[in-house]
Amino acid sequence: MQPTIADFVAARARMEPHVRHTPLLPSRVLSERTGFEVRLKAELFQRTGSYKIRGPLNKFTFLSAEQKRRGVICSSAGNHAQGVALAAQIHGIRAVVAMAENATPSKIEATKAYGAEVVLHGGIWDEANEKALELVASEGLTYIHPFDDEQLIMGQGTVGLEIAQDWPEVDVAVVPIGGGGLISGVSMALKAHNPAIRIIGVESSGAPAMQRSVAAGELVTLDAVDCVIDGLRVKRCGTRNFDIVRQCVHEIVTLPDEQIFEAVVWLMHYSKLVPEGAAAAPVAALLQELINVPKGSRVVCVLSGGNVNLEQLKGLRWN
Repeated sequence: MQPTIADFVAARARMEPHVRHTPLLPSRVLSERTGFEVRLKAELFQRTGSYKIRGPLNKFTFLSAEQKRRGVICSSAGNHAQGVALAAQIHGIRAVVAMAENATPSKIEATKAYGAEVVLHGGIWDEANEKALELVASEGLTYIHPFDDEQLIMGQGTVGLEIAQDWPEVDVAVVPIGGGGLISGVSMALKAHNPAIRIIGVESSGAPAMQRSVAAGELVTLDAVDCVIDGLRVKRCGTRNFDIVRQCVHEIVTLPDEQIFEAVVWLMHYSKLVPEGAAAAPVAALLQELINVPKGSRVVCVLSGGNVNLEQLKGLRWN
């Protein structure tokens, strides 16, 4: 995949009028603390509370009439579920969603509220995905992968398009990594805008599937994950995502869940924003001084969503 800015503009047009152009917010406190000029791409203000509606809206415009008639199915930790559910509702398509049994209750209820049928299975995304594939075979539904899909990646990449439009001078983009769909699209869009821009990915140290895959030079499946942040809790990244990350992403850093959750609380306190765990990972990397770029660099952190599980924040501190 070597898309141009025009390709991302076309993808964005296919989503109109159903997707918001989310704000790029300056952060004075984070800028002063890090020595960078920091702005926050606030996808927590997107419809469904995350960027995840973008990919399905783009994907569904390519489905045949027969595929739309039969319906779609996806597996998700929560945000992809809501994105698929609302996009399907907009297009008048039946949607079935397989979710892990420990998915955030609010995400389960929101998915149902958008009209999707929810099937709970397993403890992580990979296990819910196995159930989804069973239903593809038995019911003839079209599978909508949460990250390893070209049309989905192009949709997610419109986040990067908006960053480039709003801040053409940006030097560095820090993006969370779960399966790799968001960073794949964002990195390609920003590289199409400016090949010199530096892209840095952030994973949980308890689920570093992309980092280990890049180090090994091939896709690696983790034996287990020690991560409770649903947007980052993946054993194996996507094939297309891995290929794109190897080409477009300069570095991947990791840090423990606790430090990521502390960044959630930090953002609540200082920025008056309420991001979910995965969304706060880029800011956590800045706070932990893991982003080694020159002082004064113009840095954007992608806050991927705001569907936070407040129960996970009990007892955490901020500093």
